[in-house]
Amino acid sequence: MGDLISDGKTRVAWVSSIANINAPTVAELSGGIDLTKRITPDGLKVDPSTADVDTSSLASTFDTKTVGRIGVDTELTFKRGDTVGDDTPYATLKYGVSGFLAVRRGVAYATAWTIGQNVEIYPITCGEPQNSSPAANEVMKFVSPMKVTDAPATAATVA
Repeated sequence: MGDLISDGKTRVAWVSSIANINAPTVAELSGGIDLTKRITPDGLKVDPSTADVDTSSLASTFDTKTVGRIGVDTELTFKRGDTVGDDTPYATLKYGVSGFLAVRRGVAYATAWTIGQNVEIYPITCGEPQNSSPAANEVMKFVSPMKVTDAPATAATVA
């Protein structure tokens, strides 16, 4: 049994409309903007968190907890492009723009969206794009902070 390597096995798209986030269609996903080639290798940050709920009582001698609300901190770091077509993420993901972030993991990037694939769908409103500070020997970059506006479908299946 081997380890699953993530290099080249992630696909990320920005989709303006999805009717059912638990079962996005091939047409919806294929109609989205493929962001994958513009995202830096470490630029996909979709970090879920679970809050603690204290369940101990005045009589407790041990702190007990259960799971509380789930949140997702999301931001993507992009390479800037030198032409309009190469800079689509910067032109598209502006402050207040809403849509859906679709993430597929563990399948070769070049594989088309296909019925039965597992995907994550995040309802998103974009924050203000943040240009990264210039650095020697690096491409120009920007960060798109994203706000998850509703419960995501982290175990959706393409329909």
